[in-house]
Amino acid sequence: MLLRTFSAWMTCWTLLAAAPVAAAAVDTTRVAQAMAAAARALLDATPPAQRPELLLPFTLEARGNWNYTPRSRPGIPLKSMAPPQRQAAQQLLAAALSEPGLVKVQSIIALEIALREIETFGLSRDPENYAFALFGTPDTAAPWGWRIEGHHLSLHFTLSHGQVVATLPQFLGANPAQVPRDIANGGPRKGQRALAEEEDRAYALLAALSPTQRQQAVFSAQPFGDIVTRNAAQLDPLAPVGLAFSAMDAAQQALLLRIIESLASVAEASLAQQRLERVRAGGLDAIRFGWAGATERGQPHYWRIQGPRFLIEWDNSGGNHIHNVWRDFDGDWGRDVLGEHYRRASGSSHRH
Repeated sequence: MLLRTFSAWMTCWTLLAAAPVAAAAVDTTRVAQAMAAAARALLDATPPAQRPELLLPFTLEARGNWNYTPRSRPGIPLKSMAPPQRQAAQQLLAAALSEPGLVKVQSIIALEIALREIETFGLSRDPENYAFALFGTPDTAAPWGWRIEGHHLSLHFTLSHGQVVATLPQFLGANPAQVPRDIANGGPRKGQRALAEEEDRAYALLAALSPTQRQQAVFSAQPFGDIVTRNAAQLDPLAPVGLAFSAMDAAQQALLLRIIESLASVAEASLAQQRLERVRAGGLDAIRFGWAGATERGQPHYWRIQGPRFLIEWDNSGGNHIHNVWRDFDGDWGRDVLGEHYRRASGSSHRH
């Protein structure tokens, strides 16, 4: 496993560090086939009376209805699934994620167990309240997609013509960001950090900046209370704040790319490569790293990485509660690839 992880990291690093060229298409046939097989198994295992909950329309309106707070949501939650449904849902998730990514997602879900014990109203926290939804059906020639969503987790995938064409938005959260004590009943252990790698790499970059560069990078003395874009269905680029990639030395640039790579590598290797090629094709020099709030660990802070095509936001306004999102200005839910289909679908109530 460690060898595979290192090899995947080197592939991603080579991809990002190379001189800018036009992005080549990444072959995602294998993972698309695995997703389709698992999605069909989930559909087949779902009783007819329950299928309307699982099958949602393949429209931007339906797909853009997403959130990362505790609530009831479209789809079938794990707690309402029979064992064959659970098995198929787990296979679907495993097909989409890398091994470390799957561990990360499982760690985020396990934090619900911690919140049950830590919070005074913790009984409302439920690690079974994570819902799977299919948009369109995976046994047709038409485009389709799927999502898993619950508290602090929202992952979206879009497929067309036997390829995965989009893996965004991607939302990952952690509360507590660092578990303060051992949690009973299968919960996380003291000190566990679901998003440790991403957090450590951001602090490493901040520490590597010169005083002058840090003045450019830190654009606000206060964070914003949450990610700025919240759960917007579509967004435009935010203000171009912070320090530009082109103003960093080679070591600092490498640190910035490592942050991006760590978030991309949540997805299966070919999907991570696909996303990183899109970052690279948009141009690296225009990427900016901006920081707001405290620069000491454990204190309220926020940072973002923005390029011509994408935005990554990280908010820890409470000091121990993380919200992180990766958005694509044109490509969320495959909007840029499937524009004509979305336009037709948005004007029709027909479910593909």
